[in-house]
Amino acid sequence: MERAELAVPLTPDRVKRICDYHFGVGSDGILEVVSADDDTAEVVIWNPDGSVAELSGNGTRIAARWLARRSGSDRVTILVGPRIVAAQIRGDREVEQEMGEVDVGEPETIEVGGEPFELTPVSVGNPHAVIRRHPDRAELLRLGPLVEHHERFPERTNVQLVQVDGKNDITVGVWERGAGETLSSGTSAVAASAAAVANGWCESPVTVHLTGGDLHVELADGRATLTGPAEEICTVELAEEFRL
Repeated sequence: MERAELAVPLTPDRVKRICDYHFGVGSDGILEVVSADDDTAEVVIWNPDGSVAELSGNGTRIAARWLARRSGSDRVTILVGPRIVAAQIRGDREVEQEMGEVDVGEPETIEVGGEPFELTPVSVGNPHAVIRRHPDRAELLRLGPLVEHHERFPERTNVQLVQVDGKNDITVGVWERGAGETLSSGTSAVAASAAAVANGWCESPVTVHLTGGDLHVELADGRATLTGPAEEICTVELAEEFRL
């Protein structure tokens, strides 16, 4: 959504209503374009619970594809708060993004539900807890909210369960802060890959297999490049009942 085209401002309550799959459009979040000038756009990334995310790899990729079509340029820049994401459109669907610095902490152990779990904390501009564990959906739904709200993470955290498939392949289950189970997450793909490389589980580049599709992560000198598809499915006109 472009802020200039909205009749009233987005608020946490309005975002929750729009993202609701039963009574709204249904969405994992909203990208609010604050401003767009030629090949640069500033966006606010809303989570479906009405909170605001510091960064979203999938969100910036979608915004980059939108801006490239609008500007006619295959190189665009997306601003999210202090983060600058440079993107290159490759072919009809692929978008390559420079995600910037990735900070991988030392593995640590926390107690969750009376059981110890080793995790690797990672920051990709937003917080992540990477756990090497089979990404079974039932286990993700059980552990995700417990780790997200653990006292170790006073601002909450995104959670990834990671299965190592090979020296350049991992399968990841994602529990996203403010969204819950998520079929795909760009920053989670980066965080899981960075933790996997730092811990010696695999090597860069890493292909990340998510329920929603594959993403590709390259890591070098503490920085990450994320590549994946973005395609337009449809355009939705918001009805009056959303009171926007």
